[in-house]
Amino acid sequence: MLHLPVTRMPRLSLLLSVARALDAAFQLSYYLLLQMHQFSFLGSLHIKLFFSKFFHICRTHLYIFQESGMSKSQLEKSFKKIESAIRDACKVLEQLNLPSVISDNGIRAVATNSSSAVTTAGPPLRVIGRDQDRDKIIAMLHEKENHCQANTINGTCYSVIGIHGIAGSGKSTLAQYVYDHEKKYRQDKMEGHFDLVIWIHVSEKFDLDSVFREMFEGDTGEECPKFRSRNVLKEKLEEKLCGKQILLVLDDVWYNIRDSGYREELQKLISPLNVGKAGSRILATSRTEAALVTLGAVKERCIPIADLGDEVFLEMFKHYALRDARVCDNDRRILEMIAEDIASKLKRSPLAARTVGSRLRETQTVEFWMSEKDQDLLNDTMGALWWSYQYLDEQVRRCFAYCSIFPRGHRLSRDELVKLWVAEGFIKTSKPHQEMEDVAKNYFNELLSASFLQLGGKHRSYELYNYGCDVDYFTIHDLLRDLAEEVAGRDCFRFEKGCTEEVPEDVRYLFVGAYNREVLIKKISGLQMLRTLIFDDKIHVNSDSWEDLASMFTMLMGLRKLRVLKLHIKGSFFKFSFPDSIGQLKHLRYFAFRVPAPTKLTLPGTFTKLYHMQVVDFGDCTSLIFPSGEDMMNLVNLRRVISRADLDFPNVGRLTWLQLLPFFTIREKLGYESHQLKHLNKIQDKMQIHGLENVQSKEEALEVNLAGKEKLTYLVLQWDKPSCTPEVEAKVLEGLCPSKYLERLKISQYHGMTLPNWMTDEHIGGPKNLQELILAGWRQRGLAPDLGAFIHLHFLRIQCCSWDALPGMEHLTSLKKLEISECMNLLSLGTLPKSLKKFSVEDCNPEFMRLWHWYIYRKV
Repeated sequence: MLHLPVTRMPRLSLLLSVARALDAAFQLSYYLLLQMHQFSFLGSLHIKLFFSKFFHICRTHLYIFQESGMSKSQLEKSFKKIESAIRDACKVLEQLNLPSVISDNGIRAVATNSSSAVTTAGPPLRVIGRDQDRDKIIAMLHEKENHCQANTINGTCYSVIGIHGIAGSGKSTLAQYVYDHEKKYRQDKMEGHFDLVIWIHVSEKFDLDSVFREMFEGDTGEECPKFRSRNVLKEKLEEKLCGKQILLVLDDVWYNIRDSGYREELQKLISPLNVGKAGSRILATSRTEAALVTLGAVKERCIPIADLGDEVFLEMFKHYALRDARVCDNDRRILEMIAEDIASKLKRSPLAARTVGSRLRETQTVEFWMSEKDQDLLNDTMGALWWSYQYLDEQVRRCFAYCSIFPRGHRLSRDELVKLWVAEGFIKTSKPHQEMEDVAKNYFNELLSASFLQLGGKHRSYELYNYGCDVDYFTIHDLLRDLAEEVAGRDCFRFEKGCTEEVPEDVRYLFVGAYNREVLIKKISGLQMLRTLIFDDKIHVNSDSWEDLASMFTMLMGLRKLRVLKLHIKGSFFKFSFPDSIGQLKHLRYFAFRVPAPTKLTLPGTFTKLYHMQVVDFGDCTSLIFPSGEDMMNLVNLRRVISRADLDFPNVGRLTWLQLLPFFTIREKLGYESHQLKHLNKIQDKMQIHGLENVQSKEEALEVNLAGKEKLTYLVLQWDKPSCTPEVEAKVLEGLCPSKYLERLKISQYHGMTLPNWMTDEHIGGPKNLQELILAGWRQRGLAPDLGAFIHLHFLRIQCCSWDALPGMEHLTSLKKLEISECMNLLSLGTLPKSLKKFSVEDCNPEFMRLWHWYIYRKV
């Protein structure tokens, strides 16, 4: 720590005498100087910036300080004396060579010897041959307003730029290229950036409510609340967009010249942008120029997707086919010659280049390439896709065909597809100890490698086990989607808004995008071959419509071959009891009945007869009443239980296939002991363990066997009542050493006086690569403990803790974000690491808050 000697600051006494005569705002500057050693990480330049702003505010509102009894001239003289003292103090800091974290232009400066380099999660998108097109579109996006208005036919605050061309020509890739550039431009706060950048996949059939919700979430980064009507949703969206300069990317806009209703829907889709700031833009892709004109684009801004030149297309094809090739030089030369022959047959289609090239990359032998290069299927894009498809494993083909159940542009989740494929019985394994989920993930990776699935980007997850995290989503190109529909035949069907087709009686997999109870009961009740029924549209239920839901549910119980049943309920209600008839669904493996938080659900005794059940998902349900505990042991195949409620049945340890157990409370009751978790080593993702006050020794804690749960990434340890002594709690925490693969940890209401060895010594077992740590409700006084073992920590939150001082954290060289809240005793802070980018303090000790209120949520 840095201690400033008074002898080095001859004017400090002057500063103190002046500060005492001033208001509490001046005392802040006095306090900061006295405590400057606590914040040496700021550097002299940062302090200068703060006081520059501070004195500007004080002079602007000089009348506030006249209540001190001093005249304006006296106050002005005092200001000058304080400023002079500050300059002297900063010179001392500069002489001590403290790290400066803010450059003269306000940009963070990192020391050249800093070890906290920022890396990306994966390689950047490789786009070949589109740089000129991208730069042309970016130039249009940032044209001056007077030039922009000349290209706007309707006098709105936005203009429309369009890309059109045949399917598979690379329109979406080019739009993504531009979108990524503008998003990074915004994140880096470059001059002229858009306030908001949103990507929406439109497709032939779109739902306005869903699009508006996506826009809302794209702006706020949070889940869109449930509004009572579309008008209210639109009003709330416009409140968020009002006055912002927006870039809205609309991918795959369709157009039917004979359907005036569709044109009206398109105009409604973009209507929220009318409240935006002048200079907003819409970038749209479509197969036809007419669709772009309908949106408001003038012809000069409708850009036909350019054909790639032969050389550029060959470069693209080789990129996919020969990437990471491990062949001898002679074979490589031959493969490159064969690649020229194959590329010449693909009509410069980027989609064909990606799929055929990805398929060839799997078998990089001269014999295989030579045998395939003259295939007639390769003469057009769809033929090339068929050629690639036939080389997929039979089970992988089934999984791909199943994807046609989802609408075009649907954001696919890997975890969701894996659960569905396993429930449908598509996964085959001959190894007794190999888990089907792992095989399913291999199938998924094969489809991704062969470009039948493609990474779409990241979106905010609202699933219980990774709530608030940014997770990958995946999409299927429209032409590949056509292929999936063709191979699926009558097995898959989607019932969407405006659908007039009859549902085939022998359909196996049904996706309901628009809920209409009367129509659906009529169409679904006779589908005796149905195996999957997914309601994507939320079913609104209130106190007057429970009987309707119950009757519909009873109707669904007649579909005896169902393996997957998914419903999402919205509304305000408190309890629902499932009918006994649910026991008739003997083949059910995946049951999702997602409800809002206040709901109380009761499962009947017949639920325990669903012996094949693998996944039950009750959403945000906080009260879940199970049938008798012993009977629950019949569900021997149960893998995932998704709910905010505790699993309130005994002997959960017998369900050894469990992979997701969000909540478990240890109790002093038979069947709820700590050893129930001992053999549940397949547990993954997130788990909260409550009731640790009922664990009385290190030996009992070791029975939980957290070290053996290597797939667990997020762990919460919580004492609910202070019934143990601090010594006992310390021993228990020592025995609760997690796996070395744990990434996120929260410890709540711990009262022990010491930390376990696995938290203080990096050379002892424990989570070696912990990224996130939350300490909440700790009641120890004095100096907080040193977290010596967690040198790779990125995020640290300290909440409702009783310490009055935090130790130096300079050794946490990977720490990027620090949050401190509701720590009422905290007075001082040790040296912080250079790597810190975001530091926030909320609702802490008033003295500490007064010092730091200006720093909250500010980037260092």
